Amino acid sequence: MKWWESCSVVLLVMSFLGAAAAQKATVRTTYHIYEPQKIGWDYMKAGVYCATWDADKPLSWRKKFGWTSFCGPAGPHGRSSCGRCLKLTNTATNAKVKVRIVDQCSNDGLDLDVGMFQKLDTDGQGYAQGHLSVKYQFVKC
Repeated sequence: MKWWESCSVVLLVMSFLGAAAAQKATVRTTYHIYEPQKIGWDYMKAGVYCATWDADKPLSWRKKFGWTSFCGPAGPHGRSSCGRCLKLTNTATNAKVKVRIVDQCSNDGLDLDVGMFQKLDTDGQGYAQGHLSVKYQFVKC
């Protein structure tokens, strides 16, 4: 292998690792009243952004994980984020949940369904402050 071929391989591996690392961050997380269980996990009734692409997914798929909107600094946005899953960790208590992206937001973080927010807010400080500090990482659903 010639030296420039070795450099190409190293750059390709570094690029891949950088892309993987770029899909996690710590963000401010608020809550939204989606309450999917009250509307039959119906994306159309909820009026979520991802309904255009995911409303016809099986009910078992739509209700498998809690819902969130996503506008974090790292990872795919818009249509390419729809249906993807995130592992969330409350930075204060280490409580964890897995959620599915169903919507967009504009707060540079996450806007969780209130049920998922409550599962992460194990010490009540998120409710008291109106937000949580949460680490997110894109994971397989």
